[in-house]
Amino acid sequence: MINVYTDGSCLGNPGNGGWAFLVVSENNISFRTGFEKNTTNNRMELIAAIKALEFLDNNNKISLNTDSNYVKQGITTWILNWKKNYWKTSTKQLVKNKELWERLDNLNKRKDIIWNWVKAHDNNKYNNQVDELARKAALTLTESSFN
Repeated sequence: MINVYTDGSCLGNPGNGGWAFLVVSENNISFRTGFEKNTTNNRMELIAAIKALEFLDNNNKISLNTDSNYVKQGITTWILNWKKNYWKTSTKQLVKNKELWERLDNLNKRKDIIWNWVKAHDNNKYNNQVDELARKAALTLTESSFN
């Protein structure tokens, strides 16, 4: 089983955002980060999960850990009704970030994933590390815009 930790960060909401994931396997830890201008925290959380799953091959069992209830509940529960209701919420509003949800749904169907929610800013060292990486990615974008 491969353990994955994902996080998104946004400086302002909307604002400059960053995403990150950590892949923790037997003797190796790897990570990737990225950023986006004028985005939201929810988009960064979704992109972190998408990028992590795209990074991994299809043969691994994955434990994906996120501190975003939006991502965890969205992919495991809410998406079923969204698709039945033509991508509308229970209040008949269009689902935000539909294109990202569709990408995540396709990855979720093709991979063996256990979705876990972890408390943010708690004592989980990997979640804290990925939080710092996502925040640094957003800050890098902010700092580079001043040059």
